[in-house]
Amino acid sequence: MSKKVAVLITDEFEDSEFTSPADAYKQAGFEVITIEKQAGKTVKGKKGEAEVTIDRSIDDVSPAEFDALLLPGGHSPDSLRGDDRFVKFTKDFVASGKPIFAICHGPQLLISANGVRGRKMTCVKAIAVDLINAGADFHDKEVVVDEDKLVTSRTPEDLPAFNRESLRILQAA
Repeated sequence: MSKKVAVLITDEFEDSEFTSPADAYKQAGFEVITIEKQAGKTVKGKKGEAEVTIDRSIDDVSPAEFDALLLPGGHSPDSLRGDDRFVKFTKDFVASGKPIFAICHGPQLLISANGVRGRKMTCVKAIAVDLINAGADFHDKEVVVDEDKLVTSRTPEDLPAFNRESLRILQAA
């Protein structure tokens, strides 16, 4: 059975920060499951380059079903963290100790879930102060890996390193 990667995503996600890792994971044999408020809904990337049909509703999933979590950036994480169901899912995922991959604004969900204190991380410059204020050990690098459980990157330009490190962890787990 292939490993399953949960993706919390909604409208205005950063197109390539979903499509690039999702394609890399699928090519490596992993299953990518998109999660939003409503299964079957189509969400659109902020650049209009990607559309995603949602696989599962947040009300019908549990972190126990998945082997890893992907949090793409854009405006999606900020929208989702206003909904307690997505924050709880993220918090429970952090508590599970399973791998989490967050890029750009993706760490906003981890901040809301109190999942960054003491962890080595990076993010897009605009939210670096939020990460630092939430207790993360911030590093301005293309990819930061914390204990082979958390992979973070800053922007779409960092996707090759982000994909490489997240795939390394998925394949080793």
